[in-house]
Amino acid sequence: MPAARPKKESNSATPPSDDNHPKEPHSENSKSCDACRARKVRCARENPDDPKQSCKHCITLGIPCTYDYQPKKRGPPNLYLRRLQEAAAAAHPDGHGIWSPPQSVLSPSIGRKSPPSFLEPSLNPLPAIANVPIPPSRYPIAADTYHPHYSPNSLPSPSFNAKRSSDQVSNGNGTLPSHTSPKSEDLQSYPSSSESFSTYPLYNWSYKQHQILPVHPPTAIPPLSFYYRPHRLEEIAPRDTISLIIALFFDFVYPLTPCVHKPSFMADLHSRREERDPLFFALVMSTAASTLVQVPRSYLPMERPVVRKLAQTCHEASRHISIASYDPPTSMHVVIRYFDCIYHFCEGHDATQHAAFGEAAHLAVTLRMHEEASYDGLDPIECEVRRRTFWLLFGADKSMSILLGRPICLRDEDCTIHFPKELDDEYITPSAYLPQPHGKTAIVSGLNYTSRIFALLGEILVRIRVDKRSPPQGQFATARLEEVQSLHSRILAALIHAPEPLRLKQSHSQSHLPHEYGAGFTQATFAEVKDFFDNPNASRANALNPFLVMQANLFVTQQLVRFVIEQYRDELLMSLQGNVDEHQLAEDREAVASDLLNILHSIPIQSIATNGPSLVHKVRFVASTLLDAVRKAETAPASAARAHAYLWDFLSILSEIERNYLLDDDRDGASTGDGMSIVG
Repeated sequence: MPAARPKKESNSATPPSDDNHPKEPHSENSKSCDACRARKVRCARENPDDPKQSCKHCITLGIPCTYDYQPKKRGPPNLYLRRLQEAAAAAHPDGHGIWSPPQSVLSPSIGRKSPPSFLEPSLNPLPAIANVPIPPSRYPIAADTYHPHYSPNSLPSPSFNAKRSSDQVSNGNGTLPSHTSPKSEDLQSYPSSSESFSTYPLYNWSYKQHQILPVHPPTAIPPLSFYYRPHRLEEIAPRDTISLIIALFFDFVYPLTPCVHKPSFMADLHSRREERDPLFFALVMSTAASTLVQVPRSYLPMERPVVRKLAQTCHEASRHISIASYDPPTSMHVVIRYFDCIYHFCEGHDATQHAAFGEAAHLAVTLRMHEEASYDGLDPIECEVRRRTFWLLFGADKSMSILLGRPICLRDEDCTIHFPKELDDEYITPSAYLPQPHGKTAIVSGLNYTSRIFALLGEILVRIRVDKRSPPQGQFATARLEEVQSLHSRILAALIHAPEPLRLKQSHSQSHLPHEYGAGFTQATFAEVKDFFDNPNASRANALNPFLVMQANLFVTQQLVRFVIEQYRDELLMSLQGNVDEHQLAEDREAVASDLLNILHSIPIQSIATNGPSLVHKVRFVASTLLDAVRKAETAPASAARAHAYLWDFLSILSEIERNYLLDDDRDGASTGDGMSIVG
């Protein structure tokens, strides 16, 4: 058995505890100075017997060598004392008359203490101080950031806009009333953040970046459940203004995004359901926010900055409620997040847009909206809202994947869901599906055909990315080429059986450019666009025709998918044959450009403009790639160059449309009648 290790003799100035030998205080030459203690290095002085001499490290750093550190008391904090202080602060929010305990009550570590050095922060309780707000970001989401300006009797309104408590925004017809801060008696009905259970634990990450700012006691911060309470539309804007925005939604936005059931939605709005159901209030607010950034500004009797401010206020009011109500998730949560995604897309908040889409997509998967079996037992209205919302998310997922090069989130092979029933909302009741009148085309048919096209895009994207990771060789490449050619045939025939209102009224042959296209047409079209966005009395007939609006989205999306398929087909041919026929390649590109140009020329410009920036992005993706191909092709025919030049000119018109949707005056660049210059 090994011998026991002998104990080393301790040279410490503090001997072991003994009743006969009381503890002796530390001497200055036996402990580290404040600076060495903070840096955790050995403190050394040339002459340990000289207490006034600085240590070597402090001399090197040029700082005073002090011994002000006092060891802190071990164990938990004095919770009883803390409760007394918090109760006194709540009773005297102005900071006057707050009871301060005598020094004898304080713990020894706080009672007698020398002035703190530059290395040791003060442990004294924070005094009552003036509000010091954190500088707002370009797009602050107040519910996700820390706000040190809360006080027990003044909590933020749902808009989290401190200045709106005293200001009002004029909208041309009246004023938009500001949010009112909750009364103190309203706060008593909500438990404190330490007593309530929150389904969305909010850890204020931004607080760590602002440690230098003084903060109030945590009891001044309301729990998220505080915002999940009944609201009134009048807290945001006059009810007539909200009603006008909702009417514009159903007139211009709903045909492209039919993810609410109009009869039940309007009935709930008429019965003021938002005053009983906070989540419905959030749905109304998100619908209003996404509408304000999608309709032409001439349709709203408000100035552009007022429209933008109202849209931001509506979005924030919705978010404050929805983040506190995720469990249990509902289809209404998915619709709200989808509208939020559209709002951020139009406002240019790219990262926030993708975050909102991610929430919507994962909530949809959580609800198993991609599985047809999950629809058993649901009423018809709920079934159709879920189906429509899921296919809208499915299409948005494929658009972002091809236009931005992002991974696919919702894969077709994972989905067993059926397409929505081609019925208008008035024929869908809570208990049954009523027959659609013969000869009447349902508005949702446009969504169904668009979803079929996006499903084909999903198939080609999966093949492209699998082959990029492991390129097919030999017979596998030949088999892949056959699959791609089959997809090409399917995309060309995708709209053959579309109902009559969705069919393109061809005014020109598919293989020829319109003869009247040129400088005169461009100038006239620019004038139409300007009248559409600036003149409140301009004709809205084409913009109000939902099928003309859906035609532009349908046929442009079809040409986008066709172009992607043809690009990959040519890559496979190159890998198999070693070269491609450049003349045939130029002809194929000319056909795509001519067809796309004929589509845009056959649809009224007002109907195209109603589609907003999303359509511009699709055309720009095809046009920029086509123009690049023509520049590289040495044997490209003159007709191909002319087709691409015309398409590029038309893209300048679309860019003018995109510019008119911007609500930020700083981004409203100077644009002439000739259109914005675009670099290919």
